Amino acid sequence: MGKLKNIDSKAEEKGSGIVTVWQFVKFIFVSLLAMIVQFVLLNTLKFIPAIQALYNNGQDFQWWVFLCPAAIGGLGYFIVNNTANIAAQIVAFFVNREKTFNSGANIAVTLPIYIVFTIALIAFSAWLNPTLKNIFVSHMGDDLAANAATMICSAVQFFLYFPVDKILFHKKKEEKEEPAAE
Repeated sequence: MGKLKNIDSKAEEKGSGIVTVWQFVKFIFVSLLAMIVQFVLLNTLKFIPAIQALYNNGQDFQWWVFLCPAAIGGLGYFIVNNTANIAAQIVAFFVNREKTFNSGANIAVTLPIYIVFTIALIAFSAWLNPTLKNIFVSHMGDDLAANAATMICSAVQFFLYFPVDKILFHKKKEEKEEPAAE
């Protein structure tokens, strides 16, 4: 049995409160992994020539409630920010399902619910992130403003995802029986 499984078993012996605290600790580490994915993409995708052209076209991007002024990257920033966020959530879904919650919940049921929730959060972040970046950019420069806005949106998502994941991934995996040594 792996070290993580061993700690999971010991937490289960101490009760559901300790299990939840242990899951929260694991969730923090998975969220950090997802945030690393998000920040790497946020800071590298903008160097793709086609996206650079969108950053530098000098046009505001406005669609529905989303506004990305040209000063913060317009459509280029909208694409980079949301691509990074989506990739981070894909990583978080699978790692949290497998490692944090040891879930055997049906993916055909949980994934669509997770996708709907994620789309709602990404839509919220797609509005909030450029709004914050636009506020911050005059005080801290473009790259730092983008990262600060992304950190705030990531924190909001972190505190909303844990309870949702806890509910979605409530069903434990069935432990495989190990053959008895004779």
